[in-house]
Amino acid sequence: MNDQLSAKDWLDQGLKALASRGFTALKAEPLAKAMGVSRGSFYWHFADIGAFHAAILARWHEVAAEQIIANVEAASNDENPLALLLRRVFGERLMLERAVRTWASVDPAARAAVQAIDRRRLSYVEGLLAQSGLSAEIARARAQIFYWAFLGFALSDQPLPKARQQAVLGELVRMATS
Repeated sequence: MNDQLSAKDWLDQGLKALASRGFTALKAEPLAKAMGVSRGSFYWHFADIGAFHAAILARWHEVAAEQIIANVEAASNDENPLALLLRRVFGERLMLERAVRTWASVDPAARAAVQAIDRRRLSYVEGLLAQSGLSAEIARARAQIFYWAFLGFALSDQPLPKARQQAVLGELVRMATS
């Protein structure tokens, strides 16, 4: 790589480091070394490490909520959007989700970002359920149940064997579409 990196390049590298090594890896020097550039490139785009952390959290919100929602919305014309969403999120490796939530346990800004994404995701799922004809009360309850299932999956240290995971996902999809 060269010193002509964009802020997005730094953020993408930061998300990779966060997912693989945790929030303590979000420092200019090790990131620059991994990218083969000087720290000056980092400071060209970010005033300080705090600004970088804020940008990392904003980028995480974009990739972990807004892009997924946009993809579901764009692809859901032939399929139940909630079923599509469930298959998408339960089919991913969620190391970044775990890393951000660990970070949130010790950092107020990360905690606020997690709370914001939780609200956004819950609201989106609740809206999908309401659009499918469920009452607001049932939509809210089912959205919470689906979200708790997602969080349990995301934070699990011992993932289910593939066949069992597929059976659970099938049941969640059945619940979402009935």
